Amino acid sequence: MKTIKESITNEIIINKSKFITVLFNINDITEIQKNLKAIKEQYKDATHYCYAYIINGKEKCEDDGEPSGTAGLPILNVLKQNNLTNILCIVIRYFGGIKLGAGGLIRAYSTSVSKALNKKAIVNLVKGYKITIEFPYKNIKQIDYLLKNINIQKNYQVNIIYTFEITQNKLKQIENELINLSQIKIKKPITLAS
Repeated sequence: MKTIKESITNEIIINKSKFITVLFNINDITEIQKNLKAIKEQYKDATHYCYAYIINGKEKCEDDGEPSGTAGLPILNVLKQNNLTNILCIVIRYFGGIKLGAGGLIRAYSTSVSKALNKKAIVNLVKGYKITIEFPYKNIKQIDYLLKNINIQKNYQVNIIYTFEITQNKLKQIENELINLSQIKIKKPITLAS
């Protein structure tokens, strides 16, 4: 599976109608309503706010007043064709006065999403873990060497506590040494963009 690393916005005009596509990387279903609300506030006078999302095997699409199947479904289909997940796509439409017809709307919404996806690189998702370890100060050099090139949140107390995200493959390479040098407090499976 794939996703986008950061939000993407793209605008196109088709027969005087403006289509603004905004793509969000989402990690939780609760982010959908929050992002929809923000978009509706930002583009208050738009005619339609059509969207689709895919996250954790769940998907939904919404036509928001456009004829049934002419907006949300084409958006969702482009996301699926690109094998995307953890993604919310909202297409904001400002009606330009010329009716596009069902086929024209389907093409317009599909094109709008495709052009937005072409603006940024799509990244692969890999299985990984969020890990918290605790270890004595005497092991810091070995732990830092094992975790080089990994972004670590460090907390210095009686012992040192590191929290970091690591791919499944990288963890397999260093897991035995990591266990010998530290105590793993939390090992939570996650999906990482690579």
